[in-house]
Amino acid sequence: MISWFEIPVNDMARAKSFYETVFDIEIKEMEFGVVKMGWLPFNEGDGVAGTLIQQESYIPSQEGTLVYFKSEDITTELNRVEDAGGKIYLGKTKISEEHGSMGVFIDSEGNRIALHSNK
Repeated sequence: MISWFEIPVNDMARAKSFYETVFDIEIKEMEFGVVKMGWLPFNEGDGVAGTLIQQESYIPSQEGTLVYFKSEDITTELNRVEDAGGKIYLGKTKISEEHGSMGVFIDSEGNRIALHSNK
């Protein structure tokens, strides 16, 4: 059912650098009037698309909806979080044999973001 998500940011350059470092990806920036967006990589037919978004009505928060990013090994991304300017909120935690593991961090903007791995 989910097709799109937006992660609020206060400083696009800082947030872009954080996410590019943690996930070892490239984020493409676009501007639509007063809205700045940082498009996260997406492969058609391979999951949900999303963006970083900076606009006055978008306010970063540790409360509310929690977005989970797919990971091969959560430890890889969690090990990059603090050097990139974030904080570990919950280290790698086993959910169950069937459902794998999760971890949660606070990004450079103050958002609570999760990781999920089948390992």
